[in-house]
Amino acid sequence: MKNIVILISGSGSNMAAIVNASRQQDWAGRHGARVVAVLSNKADAAGLAWARAEGIATDSLDHRAFDSREAFDAALAERIDSHAPALVVLAGFMRILTPGFVARYAGRLVNIHPSLLPAFPGLHTHQRAIDAGCEVAGATVHEVTAELDCGPILAQGVVPVLPGDTAPVLAARVLAQEHAIYPRAVLKLLHRLG
Repeated sequence: MKNIVILISGSGSNMAAIVNASRQQDWAGRHGARVVAVLSNKADAAGLAWARAEGIATDSLDHRAFDSREAFDAALAERIDSHAPALVVLAGFMRILTPGFVARYAGRLVNIHPSLLPAFPGLHTHQRAIDAGCEVAGATVHEVTAELDCGPILAQGVVPVLPGDTAPVLAARVLAQEHAIYPRAVLKLLHRLG
């Protein structure tokens, strides 16, 4: 069985989309894959409660309790590794990971970013797309590398930028696209990993 560990910091809507897709499409039976754990750097992350209610193992580790990013990432990796992951999925995990952590999961660490990378890496992507006069925006699933939002692209979803869009309105449209493309990209990567 290929174990998937998902990392979140908030509501976990992309995590829920992946879990729901994995169940509706019977990933365990058809692909030998399952979401085994959801971890967060915030004990009160709403997504943890959702995952617990779905019978998925959860854990939290407060990054503020550590003296350095390296110390936090080492402790987080220990928790992740206890679930023997084939794949580690970042789903709204709002931490920049150290090169050592990224190297540990090289080729099996994925993230989703709310822009059509390489455009608009980092934060405030929706407002930046609007300000730049883009006609389209979207989301990108990519492998995580040591350079922020620069890993190989696995999938993208496109939405129009409409006249009068605000950042929150555009964000909602992009999020719907994220929920569609992330589960497909995760499954595709699991097949590639064998």
